[in-house]
Amino acid sequence: MMNNSKKANYSIKCTVENCANHCGKEQYCSLDCICVGTHEGNPTMDQCTDCKSFLLK
Repeated sequence: MMNNSKKANYSIKCTVENCANHCGKEQYCSLDCICVGTHEGNPTMDQCTDCKSFLLK
């Protein structure tokens, strides 16, 4: 679910500034919740995980 008001959700830190859900100068996401997934069959490192809620600006 997208949050068009761009209010920072202080429970979800985010540094991906080219995401449409990023909260401007604040390093937080504006969504109420996010979906985290993986692109690996057997993830073993944090680099194997992805924010599936990412939307390119």
